[in-house]
Amino acid sequence: MKYRAYTLKTFKKIPQISRLSEEQIFDIEVVGEVLPFKANNYVVDELIDWDNFENDPIFILTFPQKDMLSAKHYDRMAELIKSGASRPEITKAANQIRMDLNPNPAGQVHNVPELNGEKLVGIQHKYNETMLFFPTQGQTCHAYCTFCFRWPQFTGIDELKFAMKQVDLVIAYLRENPQITDLLFTGGDPMVMKSKMFENYIDAILAADIPNLKTILIGTKTLGYWPYRYTSDDDAQQLLDVFQKIADNGLNLSIMAHFNHINEMSTEAVAQAVKNIRATGAVIRTQSPLMKHLNDDADMWARMWRKQVDMGMIPYYMFIARETGAQEYFAITLEEAWNIFRKAYSQVSGVCRTVRGPSMSANPGKVQVAGITEINGEKVFVLNFIQGRNNEWVGQPFFAKYDAKALWLDDLKPAFADKFMYEE
Repeated sequence: MKYRAYTLKTFKKIPQISRLSEEQIFDIEVVGEVLPFKANNYVVDELIDWDNFENDPIFILTFPQKDMLSAKHYDRMAELIKSGASRPEITKAANQIRMDLNPNPAGQVHNVPELNGEKLVGIQHKYNETMLFFPTQGQTCHAYCTFCFRWPQFTGIDELKFAMKQVDLVIAYLRENPQITDLLFTGGDPMVMKSKMFENYIDAILAADIPNLKTILIGTKTLGYWPYRYTSDDDAQQLLDVFQKIADNGLNLSIMAHFNHINEMSTEAVAQAVKNIRATGAVIRTQSPLMKHLNDDADMWARMWRKQVDMGMIPYYMFIARETGAQEYFAITLEEAWNIFRKAYSQVSGVCRTVRGPSMSANPGKVQVAGITEINGEKVFVLNFIQGRNNEWVGQPFFAKYDAKALWLDDLKPAFADKFMYEE
């Protein structure tokens, strides 16, 4: 299949759009001015049930919905469009609204390290053992998720972007920090770049022979949005050969695949793509946030994890929707998240229970909601650091006062203490 992208300027050319009302089309135009929109012909033609598009999870995952903006923000943008405002006026208003949507959640701006006094704006280093690399050529995606916490990467606001192409700086930083064992290529989606460009990065890293580097990870949505990247794209075999090269050089390769709904695993294309990747020696781990309107269904999660294991993938994370962008549309309470996770987890066998969650990628680290219990007559959340800015926090249970409305770590107050351990 030949790739074809649809953007805010061209989405009306999608044949199935004729099924939408004028009001629904206008809603896409309004919200799409603030939260980036992009889809492609595979998503549109193979994954969305257009006979029931209003409730279809993949439609909601990719097409902006009116309630993804607050009424105040929606009305402001709608009024500008209806009045025929100029492009600079619309862009200015959109950027002002974006600043209200917490464009860099969980302290991402504090994760940018320095090397010899120079800020490395295409690197993040939050956890001791893991370094994130944002290659310039991978800062878009085959299609955009409406919940994406990295939506500022696609808005054209340069100061909100993380990106760089100097692989020599990546290598130098890895050498300067021998505690780093894992290098994560992320974005955007690094698998949008041509295979030759990706190979150039990998060849330089392999040639550097960095003794502390043990694992290369690739965060990607391609298996869900464009599996032909690993089957029939012009340079698909070259990409698979690069994967094989990584394994042949003694490094672990882990594909961190984003599947937000079981329907994304329904096509022959994705089944073949998974087989091709696994044949290179790479491991595929799966993750997704838990979101209202999209996948807040424990039975679906259980079926999805089972399906992933059947296909040879490893369930890895269930996340909680981050405090950015359309969080109010997608967010469910921490209690609901825990109940959904527990119900799904209880339905699957041990081979599926590699999954961890529900987890918040918050400023101090990845915090798991491990349960709700009562201690000395007080109802509390039991929390646990899966990852932390300080390694000493990891694995130490701690407690927060029960709050039925809490959506995020910042909504919680400590139980049995004046401060949480990470506030000291």
